[in-house]
Amino acid sequence: MRLRGGCVTRSSDGTAGWKTSPCIVVPVLGVTQILSWGSSYYLPAVLAQPIAGDTGWSLPWVVGGLSLGLLIAGLASPFVGRRIRQYGGRPVLAASALLLSTGLMGLALAPDLPVFLAAWLVIGCGMGAGLYDPAFSTLGRIYGQDARHLIATLTLFGGFASTVCWPLSAFLVAELGWRGACATYAVIHLIICLPLYLFALPKEGVQKRALPSAPAEMDQVPATAPPSRAIFLLLAVTIMVGSTVSTVISVHLLAILQARDIPLAAAVALGALVGPSQVGARFIEMLVGRYHHPIWTKIASVSLVALGLGLLWGNVSLVYLTLIFYGAGIGLESIARATLPLVLFGPDDYAPIMGKLARPSLMAQAAAPSIGALLIEIWGAHVALGVVMTVAGVNVLIAWALFGATRRHR
Repeated sequence: MRLRGGCVTRSSDGTAGWKTSPCIVVPVLGVTQILSWGSSYYLPAVLAQPIAGDTGWSLPWVVGGLSLGLLIAGLASPFVGRRIRQYGGRPVLAASALLLSTGLMGLALAPDLPVFLAAWLVIGCGMGAGLYDPAFSTLGRIYGQDARHLIATLTLFGGFASTVCWPLSAFLVAELGWRGACATYAVIHLIICLPLYLFALPKEGVQKRALPSAPAEMDQVPATAPPSRAIFLLLAVTIMVGSTVSTVISVHLLAILQARDIPLAAAVALGALVGPSQVGARFIEMLVGRYHHPIWTKIASVSLVALGLGLLWGNVSLVYLTLIFYGAGIGLESIARATLPLVLFGPDDYAPIMGKLARPSLMAQAAAPSIGALLIEIWGAHVALGVVMTVAGVNVLIAWALFGATRRHR
């Protein structure tokens, strides 16, 4: 399938259809990504305190629901990737809307903490089937190598998830309470996300896995080709480490800034720079990404993250500049983790490979908040930041090792 003039597609049998136009598919996935991220990953940031205050449940347990959901999402990701390769993204993403709706309604109706945590198990399944990696895999399944530019565009939408949904969540909590907010999001998934998936995404044929019949096909099977196995392992490690670093910082950034005697209001204002920096870096990558191999996007990403954290740890007075570097780095990471596997392994195995890469990443994200809290409790915020900065620096070396492996493999 090839893109024609940006917004018109033509399938292999010569027929064109509006459902395969990226001008339809990308905005649909963009809107649903904003709503999916905002009602799952970003939900506790606004609702955790109201839930704990209303129910008397321990705040760590309330926030721990997200960690539980991320763990389940990680375990489910390889299965999700295989289903997308076989059936396409439409049924998998539709299932994610149903799962997220069911889990959110479970939160709204939860009479006690065990039921609340069980609802997060369902939400975790929905996250595994409906967040970035399944959306990227869907684009790869539909457009093949042409999906690289579209993936970068999709991440621009995703960058606004907290910008849109944090105020929306706060408004819903103020007007309806936290249970009403969860119920509202559950309805949104049923009346907005589910119809968009079912009626605006193309229905793809079942793809049966073919065995390689010629040596030329071996470079598409990373599980059996030694160079590709090494590349896959390096890629999985650098994505996992990057996810761990970004999750620790996103959860504990305010505590780190306040430890430098920055008032809470100022810390919040500084932290708000991360979001626009992500979107700005993604926009630049969208414009220039076609001119370079995505390994350079990956190297730029990990380098900017390490630079930003290093300057922050070094007590550089221009704190806003350190956060701009850091935000730009994690913004590019979202693109690199999606486009690099597509270029390295090709579109045929893209969905299952994305699922395999997502498992360690999401499981690390599930543990990262607790790891960060433990580091801060034992050694203080400054030393904890130094540890995270060192890990980010090691990730730069891993990315360069990945560059060397990909260069030898080409």
